[in-house]
Amino acid sequence: MIKDILEKAVSGQRLTASDALTLLESHDLAAIGAAADQVSRKLHPEPYRTYNVDRNINYTNVCTAVCNFCAFYRGPKSDEGYVLPREELLRKVEETVALGGNQILMQGGLHPRFKLDWYEQLLRDIKSAFPSVNIHGFSPPELHHFTKVNNLSIEDVLGRLKAAGLGSIPGGGAEILVDRVRDVLTRGKVMTDDWLNVMRVWHQMGGISTATMMFGHVETLAERVEHLQRIRDLQDETSGFTAFICWTFQPDNTDMDDIPAAGSFEYLKTQAVSRLFLDNVPNIQSSWVTQGLKMGQLAMLFGANDMGSLMIEENVVAEAGTVHFLSLRQIREAIEELGFQPRQRDVFYNLVSDELQQRAIDAGDQATAKELVQLAV
Repeated sequence: MIKDILEKAVSGQRLTASDALTLLESHDLAAIGAAADQVSRKLHPEPYRTYNVDRNINYTNVCTAVCNFCAFYRGPKSDEGYVLPREELLRKVEETVALGGNQILMQGGLHPRFKLDWYEQLLRDIKSAFPSVNIHGFSPPELHHFTKVNNLSIEDVLGRLKAAGLGSIPGGGAEILVDRVRDVLTRGKVMTDDWLNVMRVWHQMGGISTATMMFGHVETLAERVEHLQRIRDLQDETSGFTAFICWTFQPDNTDMDDIPAAGSFEYLKTQAVSRLFLDNVPNIQSSWVTQGLKMGQLAMLFGANDMGSLMIEENVVAEAGTVHFLSLRQIREAIEELGFQPRQRDVFYNLVSDELQQRAIDAGDQATAKELVQLAV
């Protein structure tokens, strides 16, 4: 039965939710991975595989939502809450540009006090100083939160932020897009339909975004498939997702540390099934940040065509104690070992200029990503 499903996917036929569930229930990792690799190579026959150089800037950790899986957030009354001073945030962007980066991933908690004009000025300050840097910012939970704090529609919020300099939206805060799961995991955070509607409206405005899934906690395999189905349905409607990234829940230092961590077997299988099912999402990113170098590299043979980002700085997953650090040289060598040319891209999946790529390579030869983080914090 699995053989017929895989042949169906490789031939270009769309899989059903039942097909995807059957694959997730299977233990034939090699066959599923081989099929995902065939599909990936058909979609991406080019001789290269890509990566990005950016920085994850968490402008605040203050958050009104309570997420049992999150080790990063602090409540509004916590002594450990922070908001980055504007000059420090701009310094982080400057360092990113100096290292050959052309994008910042900017996310924070759901801060209860800041109005929309605070975020507009933040975007203007960044774009004024660094007009060529793309701001990949504000996940759907943040954007939905802005509508509540400001009593504005999501159309108004996104329109104003886009005018101020917002370039694209990350897929953070998706976890599993099933309300039963979200009710268990979190309180005070956006639910499934509103998460999807933030993306829908942004895509309708001409914007692009990524989609994500954090799995391996309280969801069933059927709910994992339901998440993929919701992403695929919206992509059919808008075509606004450029990439899909999945990773396993990291339980350490969270309120859910009694849940055993999902292993590499489950990660590779779920990513491969994602590649087979999401036939309308052009790119799949490997998640070496949570899986490590070798597993992140192996993921490139299980449906991924992109190694993701160098991640000059990462704070959220790091709070769970599981983040891996790689140098740009390691990322490029991992791609080369698979027989591909490593090429730096931007968030739109355009290849960057040779000059910008070489600047990043030269900077990467001088320090590892871990050292860069230590210098930055």
